[in-house]
Amino acid sequence: MELLENGFWNWRSVWALNVCRAVQNRELFGETAIYSMKFLEFTPLDSINLFLNDLNLGESTIKGSLEAFSCKHTGMDRKLSLSLEHEILDYLSQSADSDPSSPAEYLSTRSSRRTLIYLVLTLGHIYPDYDFSAVQAHLFFREEEWDNFKQILDTYLFEAAKEWFLFNGGSLLESLSKAIDEVIKLEECEIYSYNPDFDGNPSTEKGAIWSFNFFFYNRKLKRIVSFRCCCLSNLAVDGFPDEEMEGDDEDEEDDFFMNMDM
Repeated sequence: MELLENGFWNWRSVWALNVCRAVQNRELFGETAIYSMKFLEFTPLDSINLFLNDLNLGESTIKGSLEAFSCKHTGMDRKLSLSLEHEILDYLSQSADSDPSSPAEYLSTRSSRRTLIYLVLTLGHIYPDYDFSAVQAHLFFREEEWDNFKQILDTYLFEAAKEWFLFNGGSLLESLSKAIDEVIKLEECEIYSYNPDFDGNPSTEKGAIWSFNFFFYNRKLKRIVSFRCCCLSNLAVDGFPDEEMEGDDEDEEDDFFMNMDM
């Protein structure tokens, strides 16, 4: 695919800044036109969402969500997408001749540019309160194989899978893949992952242990399914009770030694 080289996005972060600022440009298109991805409701995703919405595992809680979006635009949405593409073309025209490392080769086709636009817009939709103006292009990469996605889920959702089996029977991964397949046809999908650093991660909050964001993109259906999930420490969310208790113990010890007759 033109966007990628060795599985990674290869154009400069300064270009990504321009694109993402265009996504956030409220003055040109108004507040309601920022996110041009239409949310789609699909029943097959409901059981997975209900299970992963707030899964308490004792010392940690998993919060996950599967959401489907249409990439078909009309009216103001189409204008916003065209604006983003113009941002790309403007950057390419300015950098292609002067910069040997410019992304012209990877963004030479309209389909490649559209793919990036859809991914950025989907991020803006699922994290509406987050400022993506600092997003860098290298944070996206393509998962070449389904096995990569499967391995990540087997690792991070190991405990969740045991809970799923206990209450629902069967495999969580099989149930999840079946639900996604019904919505977007997995065999026809490209799988992308969003991997920001700590400061640029919208999933990062107090007590976050890990998080991931995957996107399943079907060009034929013009549809994207996002799968985001994070694990939060219940100890941190509750206000670090262990540290507070340790502090109380230290105060008691200080009082004890102060009252001793040395």
